[in-house]
Amino acid sequence: MTNFASLGLAKKLVAGLDAAGIKDPTPIQQHAIPLALEGRDIMGLAQTGTGKTAAFGLPLIQQMMQFGTKPDPRTIRGLVLAPTRELAKQIQDNLRNYLGKSPMKVGMVVGGQSINAQSQRLSRGTDIVVATPGRLLDLLNRKAVTLNATRFLVLDEADQMLDMGFIHDLRKIAGYLPEKRQTMLFSATMPKLMAEIAESFLNNPERVQVSPPGRVADKITQEVHFVAQPEKTELLKEFLSKHTDERALVFARTKHGAERLMKHLVKAGFEAASIHGNKTQGQRDRAIAGFRDGAIKVLVATDVAARGIDIPDVKHVYNYDLPNVPDNFVHRIGRTARAGAEGRAIAFCAPDEASQLRAIQKVMKLEIPVGSGTPPAGLTPHKKPARGAKPGGKPGNNNRRRPQRRRNRGPKKAA
Repeated sequence: MTNFASLGLAKKLVAGLDAAGIKDPTPIQQHAIPLALEGRDIMGLAQTGTGKTAAFGLPLIQQMMQFGTKPDPRTIRGLVLAPTRELAKQIQDNLRNYLGKSPMKVGMVVGGQSINAQSQRLSRGTDIVVATPGRLLDLLNRKAVTLNATRFLVLDEADQMLDMGFIHDLRKIAGYLPEKRQTMLFSATMPKLMAEIAESFLNNPERVQVSPPGRVADKITQEVHFVAQPEKTELLKEFLSKHTDERALVFARTKHGAERLMKHLVKAGFEAASIHGNKTQGQRDRAIAGFRDGAIKVLVATDVAARGIDIPDVKHVYNYDLPNVPDNFVHRIGRTARAGAEGRAIAFCAPDEASQLRAIQKVMKLEIPVGSGTPPAGLTPHKKPARGAKPGGKPGNNNRRRPQRRRNRGPKKAA
């Protein structure tokens, strides 16, 4: 049986994983960690909730432990770029857990916090920095930090950085990086622009793919309810009333819509909070902390929470509004059924959202079963609850393909 020690990880790191109850590596970890320890550039594609942070974080830490000296002032040895503050915080917490009692320092720079305080912390030099692209560029423009000594770069959830318009920021950051470095790119979906990012940042990468793009976890049971927009709130309350002791994550399309829905749920007696772009970072952190410890049972969010929330016992995800970007649906429902658990994803589809639903089903290569209502023309109803399998297959079985390892022998390009 494959274990973390057999992947080439140091005893100290393996012992820390054992103490945290993490004993068996996931498929993406099994295939990415040995390649990363060899110093290879990696393009990793895997479903949400499959342990991508450890897949890059553990070999990153092990290689950096070999330096044996402190980083120079204003320098960063390892850089992890993430699209949202929530994901950056999640990565930082995980990396610190992996480090245990190691003296290595992990910092975070994101918007919504004092840039002067961040600049002061970085002035002493940092082993690993987790950053959102915009704030990192602000610090680079101020000359508060340099990437001349950066030997390791990770792009996590690179597809969402494209969705959020970070492509220009990524190109600028590439210009600050040294040619000699190791780069790892991880994503759950693979949009067309990903090839451009790969060419700009990666050098002859190994591609590790453990699931087809757009495929959701096997243990997510899905259904869609066709309902008029004004009737969605009452239907949501009806569902939430059936599991008041379990955590539920509700996705709305807009910031104002999320806030309005949250206030309505609180007024109706539900323990609810919201996170979106109009909230301060402190408010967002408190809402997620309350959701994590169980004081809050219903978290209403925009797509800022589609990634970066790693709470194993989220039982239910509701797509109150369908996303305009179909890949975001995959990430939203990936907040449930994490770490091998089971989960339920329920989507509400108003008449004017039919085109979004078609696009979502095309990306996932399955048709979501109908829970209630009448599907519009062109949408094929399924009667049985479906999990992550293709239509016509047994739930959860035909989704298990062998991991693919393919070497990309394209021309060498370095930023």
